[in-house]
Amino acid sequence: MLISNARVGDALLDLRIRDGVITELGVLGGEGLDLEGRYVIPGLWDEHVHFTQWSLARRRLDLQSATSAAEAAQLVAVAASQITTPDAPRRLFGGHGHFGGHGHVEPPVLVGAGFRDALWPDIPTVNLLDAAAPDIPVVLVSGDVHSCWLNSAALKRFGFAGRTDGLLREDESFAVVRQLDSVAPEQIEGAIADAAAAAAARGIVGITELEFGWNIDAWQSRIAAGVDTLRVDVGFYADDLQRAIDADYRSGQRLNDLLTVGPLKMITDGSLNTRTAYCVDPYPDVHDQPHGMLTVQPDELVGYLTRATRHGLRAAVHAIGDDANRVALDAFETVGCRGRIEHAQLLRREDLSRFAELGIVASVQPEHAMDDRDVADRYWHGRTDRAFALRSLIDAGAEVRFGSDAPVAALDPWVSIAAAVSRTKDGREPWHPEQSITVDEAIAASVRSSIGVGQPADLVVLEHDPRTVSAEELRTMPVAATMLGGRFTHQTI
Repeated sequence: MLISNARVGDALLDLRIRDGVITELGVLGGEGLDLEGRYVIPGLWDEHVHFTQWSLARRRLDLQSATSAAEAAQLVAVAASQITTPDAPRRLFGGHGHFGGHGHVEPPVLVGAGFRDALWPDIPTVNLLDAAAPDIPVVLVSGDVHSCWLNSAALKRFGFAGRTDGLLREDESFAVVRQLDSVAPEQIEGAIADAAAAAAARGIVGITELEFGWNIDAWQSRIAAGVDTLRVDVGFYADDLQRAIDADYRSGQRLNDLLTVGPLKMITDGSLNTRTAYCVDPYPDVHDQPHGMLTVQPDELVGYLTRATRHGLRAAVHAIGDDANRVALDAFETVGCRGRIEHAQLLRREDLSRFAELGIVASVQPEHAMDDRDVADRYWHGRTDRAFALRSLIDAGAEVRFGSDAPVAALDPWVSIAAAVSRTKDGREPWHPEQSITVDEAIAASVRSSIGVGQPADLVVLEHDPRTVSAEELRTMPVAATMLGGRFTHQTI
């Protein structure tokens, strides 16, 4: 295949592709696809995705607009009123109803996603959701996926009957999310295929899958069934470490043309919105665990890293608070292994240089800075100059990789790139613009290949030069085509 008149940087070039690889680059001539000067960059990666949750969240009740618990409950009341007939909108359901005694079918769970309660003027309560939807179970998953808000029927359905507090956090919340994801197979696989196609339409050629549970077998089946628009690095969690060892898997091992064994995922603390990120300084007005939650003790983390490293497995360690990041870096240093820290949202200044010194990748999600800026200003007051510190990390020599943490943010690389470059959205003043980076740096943090002879033909064709457009135009960048291994997974040309 010949692609002609592609603008690569400032040059107008032709690319010849054979067997999924760029074999020639220059002024080549000949018949081929004429890009007419459109801009071409390497294929984009999302380095942190919970793909099942993202695929289902795209079909669930959207609570992002709610500015109070009462407003969220009103959205639930409207949605609940629709679930009155057999043909009710299945996009709102999680799990599935089942038969009880005498042929009775229990109602499906009404699932909402995306609420952020840290700045709400009122408190999410069981009674508020019971009033909104008295007859069906309701589970609302927070925007950071570290808490769930349940009504009485849902508390009973998921094993928490009698709880007067309907807000579950961390491990209890994760347990509910796992059950919500156990929808009928035809629903979940259809949602995943749709989400994969949508990702390709935004220039994505690959993801690091960090969904809960063991997903290697599931992705092998999906790819065999024709879900072939993405490269997938599949991570796994500590509960499945021995399973990965028994299978003799190694991080980076290719299982087929699209599937690769990813990292061991460890979660050391919570999140900012849930006020469970583990921090040096206490949260204001938080009396229960005021420093947040350390969910894995330092010696336990060292043990997991040691065991994984011995078997050729690398780790991706979730750390959001500055003390959690210290613990994670200390563990990597003790073991003497490389790996990644996922999020790295709040950092001690003395830890910035340690990423490069220890060879630890900072796997960050720039859009979280835009979503969390007001929460950070309140709960990390006086420390936000070292929150989401992309410029400081890059200047310190760290390798920075971008992701979305979808469904926490949209699986759209241009959203992440725009947030990193502009430090703003919705017309607000930039937040800590001293931490902004250039478009070229943001794209470099979003790719795994380059445009050159011998490189994989993973390419994105753009309608505009990303270096010259406004922040809002960058966020909504039109993608004319996406190519994965020399074949188009999306094309509008």
